[in-house]
Amino acid sequence: MKQNDLNARAKARWGGTAAYKEYEEKTAGQSPDALRRAGDGLMEILSGFGGLRELSPGDEAVQARVTLLQDYITARFYTCTDEVLAGLGRLYAAGGEYTEAIDRAGGPGTAAFAAEAIACRFR
Repeated sequence: MKQNDLNARAKARWGGTAAYKEYEEKTAGQSPDALRRAGDGLMEILSGFGGLRELSPGDEAVQARVTLLQDYITARFYTCTDEVLAGLGRLYAAGGEYTEAIDRAGGPGTAAFAAEAIACRFR
C-alpha cells in the first residue's frame, strides 16, 4: 500500500483526535520530500525490530528500540503517549497493510515482535 493510501486511512480513522490535529500542525508546510523522509525514518526504526527478534521482547536493546520509536513519533508527528504507543503496537500486529509493510521492511514476524516489545513495556 502506498504512503498516500495509508495517510488517507489514518485521517479517516483518527482525523478527529487531538493526536491527528497535532500531526497536521506539525507537518503543515513540510515538503512532500520531508514527509517522505520522516516516514522512511519511522519505517527504518520499525524494520530494526526484525534484527532483534532473537532477543526477548523485554531485553534492554529491544526496549531501547521501543523508546526510540516513541521518541521519533513524538519529535516528528505527534505526542506519542504510552496509551498511543500501546495502540500502535496493537495496530502493528492486527494484520493488514501496517503489518504487511513492517514485515516487508524487517522480515516476516517483525510487526508481531514490535507489538510484543511495546506490550512488554506495559506489563
